[in-house]
Order: sequence, then C-alpha cells, then structure tokens
Amino acid sequence: MATYEELRAVRMQKMQLLVDAGMAPYAGDVEHDYRLAELTKQFETLQTKGGEISLAGRIMSIRGQGAILFVTLFDGTEKFQVVFKKDDIDEKLFALFTDAADIGDFIQVTGNLFVTKAGQNSLLVTSWKILTKSLSALPDKWNGIQDVEETQRKRYLDILMDEETRNRFVIRSKIVTYIRNFFNTKDFLEIETPVLQNQAGGAMARTFNTHHNDYDMPMVLRIALELEHKMLMVGGYPRVYEIGKNFRNEGTDPTHMQEFSMIEWYAAYESLETNMLWTEQMLRGIATDVVGKNVFTVYDKEGSGIEVDFNKEWPRVRFADLLKQYADFDMNATLDDVRAKAIELGMDATEAEKTGRGNLLDHIYKKTARGKLVHPTFVLDYPADLKPLAQQNADGTARVAQLIIGGAEITNQYAELVNPIVQRSLLEAQAKAKDAGDEEAMQVDERFLTAMEYGMPPMTGFGMGIDRLVAIMTDQKNIRDTIFFPIMRPKN
Repeated sequence: MATYEELRAVRMQKMQLLVDAGMAPYAGDVEHDYRLAELTKQFETLQTKGGEISLAGRIMSIRGQGAILFVTLFDGTEKFQVVFKKDDIDEKLFALFTDAADIGDFIQVTGNLFVTKAGQNSLLVTSWKILTKSLSALPDKWNGIQDVEETQRKRYLDILMDEETRNRFVIRSKIVTYIRNFFNTKDFLEIETPVLQNQAGGAMARTFNTHHNDYDMPMVLRIALELEHKMLMVGGYPRVYEIGKNFRNEGTDPTHMQEFSMIEWYAAYESLETNMLWTEQMLRGIATDVVGKNVFTVYDKEGSGIEVDFNKEWPRVRFADLLKQYADFDMNATLDDVRAKAIELGMDATEAEKTGRGNLLDHIYKKTARGKLVHPTFVLDYPADLKPLAQQNADGTARVAQLIIGGAEITNQYAELVNPIVQRSLLEAQAKAKDAGDEEAMQVDERFLTAMEYGMPPMTGFGMGIDRLVAIMTDQKNIRDTIFFPIMRPKN
C-alpha cells in the first residue's frame, strides 16, 4: 500500500499537469448558476427550458473508464451526477480530467441537463475547470473513518463522509435556533456577558486560570452566566437569556466536557412552577418539531443505554423523598451519619472529612437515586448549601428544581434569591468552605452583592447544557460527538 507521502507526490504531479495546461489549481472565482439542492428540485423545469448551465462542487466519486465517466459532485447541499463523454467535450479537456482530476477535488462544470438510460438526472459536461486541487485522499466512501478518535480530530472529514454525522450537527443547529425562537417569542432579550472574569461565580466548579498582561492581574474563564444576568436584571430588563460557552476545569467522561455550551435565562415576576412549565414545553417542542420523535436512547458514562419517553408525565419529586426511597436515609441525619453513609457509598474518607454536608448528601443521592430516574423528572428542594444563589426554605433546603433524564442532570432551575443580606451570609459560608479545602465552593463577589443592594426583582432562572441535550436528542453515547471540535490531547 502506498504511503501518504507517495500519494501526495502523485497529486502534486497532477497539479503540475493542470498548471502546464494553463489551468490554475486554486481558482480565484467561480461561476455556478444553481446550488445542487436547487437544481435537484427544479430539474424538470430547467431541462425543459434548455441551455447550458454551470455547476460547482467536490468530486465524491468517479465511475467508468474510456470514453465515458460518471462523476458525483457534492456542494454541501446535495449530490448530483455529471457525465463526461469524450465525444461531447474538447478532447484535451477530457484527457486532462482523466489524467489530473481526483476524488476530493473541487471543480466547475458547464453543460446540458439530461436523463441517462438508467433514469438518473444528470448534466452532460461540455467544459470544466479545477477550483481546488486536493493533495490528500479522502477516506474510503463506504467505510469512512474507522478510528473514533480520528473522527473527533478530523471532524471535517467525518461530516464530509458520514451523512449521519453531518445531519446530527444540522439538528444541533436547529435545536439552538428553536431555543432562541422560544425565548424571543416570550419577549426575552438576548444578551452577551464576559467570558474573561476577575473571579468565577454562579456555580460550584474549578476554574481555568489565566492572566491579563496589560492590567497585570489574574483572571478566570467563566464557569456560569448567572451573576452577570442577575446584575442586568437590576437595570430593569424583565427577561434576559444567553447562549454561550462556559469552562470548568474538571474531569472528562462521555457526559462531561471542560468547554461546553449553555443556555441561561432569567425572568422577573415569574415563579419556579412557570419555569418548569416552560422547560417542559420547550423540550417537548424540540423533540416533536425538530427531531421528530419522542423516544430516545440515553447513555451513561459506561455506554449503557436506556430508552426515555418524553410523552410520559414529567413528575415532580423531592430530593429528601428520593433519599428515603432509594438510600433508606434521612436527609436530616447528623453530619457524622451523613459522612459515614457517603463513605459507605464509595467516597474517600479523607475527602469526606473536608466535604460539606450538601455535597455529602449529593454524593449519596447520585449513588443511589439519580440513576433510577429514567423518564423526564423534576427533582425539587436540594440541600440549601448546594444552592446558595437560590431562595432558602425553612427546612434547610433551597427552592430549586433539576430536570433529570435517563439518570443525567439536564437543567438547574431556581426561585432566585434576591435578599442581599441572606446572600452575603451564604457566600461567606461558601468562602469558608473554600478556605477549608473545597475547591468548588464559591467566593464572595462584592460586585454582585453591591448590585443586589440596589434591589433585584423577584425572579426565576434556568441553566441547561446544550451539548448534553443534543446528545440525548440524537442518541449519542459520547457528548464529544455533539461538538465540532472537542478538546483533544495532542496526537504526539
């Protein structure tokens, strides 16, 4: 089998043939009358009209030999067959195509529409020119790229050769468009907030740290959109949303990436119940109107799949009740008992000693209950110290909801805390936990607290990872396969 270098050398020789024939191998301009999808839809009308037309696209296959060649072009919208017949094109042009053209090249063709004896709509070529000479051979069209890691490193080849992959990213785009339209029709204002920040806030996560050279100060990549959104609500906007990137310097697995896309929104004068209602409406709408189905396969970290039905009722259950049902454990147990239970369920004893009560309870919940929630379910009233930006209930819980689908967390939804005195107290408690070794605990953010002092409207808020949602909607085992260019280790 020829090496990559040998194959490339052959294509370089073919490029020289083009140059010698007076054909620039990388054209500066293109003439084409129709995109191939448009041509396919209008074929009969255009054939009846007659006359030459020009098309452009990438060569995906070449069949035949001798006096006739059948070539498939693809321009990103559709595939279409063009036919080279030796008797219907200048002999030198025909020979040049035979000698110098390869699968993967971009070409422009001019000719007349016709239907082959086999009934295939086609264009009979009378002239052609090269647009881009490809120097690397495309993967085999039948097998595509067999190495999964290579599909992620060279996504451009994956989407070119695999129609399912290409369609998956079209679905992703349509899902994002649907989300935008959903909130735009509810009179939300789309906003943008900084990715580079002086300090992280709005979530519990480890940060990516960097440095602002001109100001000579440390900065972090944001881990959430929340605080800036709420600060803008002080300014009088009643409803805001943002679709943007967040960064959390944590572990990687098939359900987590350190760089991910989120939608967050905040609505003044609305309740947590309305929040859940809108969530259900939006996700059911995406399933029906964008994807066209309501039953999906959701995969866990180990690759095991389970069917999830969006048509079923979306129940509301309390965190404490789930602990009781699946762990036979009382959420109000002593800290020593909570720690012992967490260790029993696999938490390292040293780690358990420096982990707060809320995170210990969360560990118990995740190990026993969350995986049992298959069909869409809202879990309510999490431990208060897990949700320091939400309204606090008298029983030590927070007024929150989290949508679980197939055992995975899909949304975080709050009745937002707007009391600056309580908020300061909760953030100060978080800061103490951080000083004690909890790397994911929050810091006191004086900018945010200052904004709260001016008065925030009562509001509800929502956050959802788009990549994970797309993985569910497209039945993917790995969240990487919903991202064009996932983070990868360098190959060498």
